[in-house]
Amino acid sequence: MERDWWKRAVVYQIYPRSFADANEDGIGDLKGITGKLEYLHELGIDVIWLSPVYQSPNADNGYDISDYQDIMTEFGTMADFDEMLAKAHQLGIKIMMDIVVNHTSDEHKWFQETRKSKDNPYRDYYIWRDPKEDGSEPNNWQSVFSGPAWKLDEQTGQYYLHLFAEKQPDLNWDNPKVREEVYRMMTWWCEKGVDGFRFDVISLISKQPGLPDDAEWANGPHVHEYLKEMNERVLSKYPLITVGECPGVDDKQALLYSGSDSNELNMIFEFEHVSGSSKHENRHGKWDSLPMDLPELRTVMSKWQENLAENGWNSLFWDNHDQPRCVSRFGNDSEEYREISAKMLATCLHMQKGTPYIYQGEELGMTNAYFESLEQYRDVETLNAYRDLTERDGLSHEQALAYFREISRDNARTPMQWDDSANAGFTTGTPWIEVNPNYKTIHAKAELADENSVFHYYRKLIRLRHENPVIVDGRYELLIPDHPYIYAYSRTLGDEKLIVLCNFLDDYVDIPDTISEQLRGEVLIGNYDNHTQRELKPYEAVVWKLS
Repeated sequence: MERDWWKRAVVYQIYPRSFADANEDGIGDLKGITGKLEYLHELGIDVIWLSPVYQSPNADNGYDISDYQDIMTEFGTMADFDEMLAKAHQLGIKIMMDIVVNHTSDEHKWFQETRKSKDNPYRDYYIWRDPKEDGSEPNNWQSVFSGPAWKLDEQTGQYYLHLFAEKQPDLNWDNPKVREEVYRMMTWWCEKGVDGFRFDVISLISKQPGLPDDAEWANGPHVHEYLKEMNERVLSKYPLITVGECPGVDDKQALLYSGSDSNELNMIFEFEHVSGSSKHENRHGKWDSLPMDLPELRTVMSKWQENLAENGWNSLFWDNHDQPRCVSRFGNDSEEYREISAKMLATCLHMQKGTPYIYQGEELGMTNAYFESLEQYRDVETLNAYRDLTERDGLSHEQALAYFREISRDNARTPMQWDDSANAGFTTGTPWIEVNPNYKTIHAKAELADENSVFHYYRKLIRLRHENPVIVDGRYELLIPDHPYIYAYSRTLGDEKLIVLCNFLDDYVDIPDTISEQLRGEVLIGNYDNHTQRELKPYEAVVWKLS
């Protein structure tokens, strides 16, 4: 197999808890996924990115792993996993495991040992520090999920570091024994037959020496040394797809992680385009951030396209399990424009250079849930933020809920909408989180039957990528960079040229003459039945193959 097969691939992310429930206990499971593989085969995707299915107490929905080589009881058994993997491979679908090695669960056997005493052999598997003289935390670091990033262990009188929830203690990657354990575990999965890894917050594994106050977490002094070692010991030995979730990494640093000569990862996830507008002062972190307007969004996305053009590779995504639904955030989820704008966003992304990622339900145009009460939320980040926003920052209950409706991670975690039966066909039990109430009109059964649906549009985009090398390898060039509403770019490979036009406005927009004069040839794909060279309809997307 070619080592760079992933450049031509389209990845589909499954959040197992919310995808399909086979045993009807209200929680998605591996047998449920196996039962839906034919659906994904029809969509045409190449790889499933499987969010964590390892044994876990679920403090952070599986991103707190207590056993890397066992399956979470709620999801089934290792035999169920093997059955899913085998069927996926029969259908030509690869499996990329989501792996969390910056931290474990506090219920992992290593951490259970480390707590026993300061001289326990596992003590140095994690990051322990003495309190300050006044008994307070070793430094001023604050957890991603609110509050100090340190938890006092009463038995040994020291604090342990947890950059995320207190039940997610950080591993000490400076300890060679930890790295050996991780590489051994990863090799075990590779030998089982998995096809790749998505590394959670991998840019945080190397901590700043001395752990000083206010230190940057990302890009520590040894991160590249450790990733090169991982590549040498494990990744280079198999034809894998590898992607690192890299908060705090810019487009220049990305090449250190994923450049063609870096010997680390194939690509990274960056978050600049989904981090809110830099033109807006965010007094409450991500919660009061505003989406970028098109000029800012286009500038950011083009910067990544251009700076990784020669020696890197992009991960293309609008949403995932940590982001709100893209049609609600970047498009228009009204009844009039939901399908049209969902197709426009898909066109804008899938025609760029890089590996596209589809988050479950995105191919249906699923929307934010817009929950009405705090009791409907399940996400630890959201619930902790409610306390901070109302108690610390003095916001009203209504204002906090308004923020959550726009940007809470639970917007992406409502159950997959399969049909219009009870609970959207996800389960006959009580779902672990409520189904989006619009499932009666937005669901897979209806879209499979409708050739003009969002589903079939995604299917065509995937097929075009598989059939047209210009979409995979063509040079990206931004066109009309200062237009307030049109995102236009070209892709060129040899004598072949595509022009991609996307209207981000709910109104008609004239195409500038400099572009319209070039539009001679065939329409490769578009989200309206007819297209002109002179104007774009509301949320129109069209790809011209020039002759």
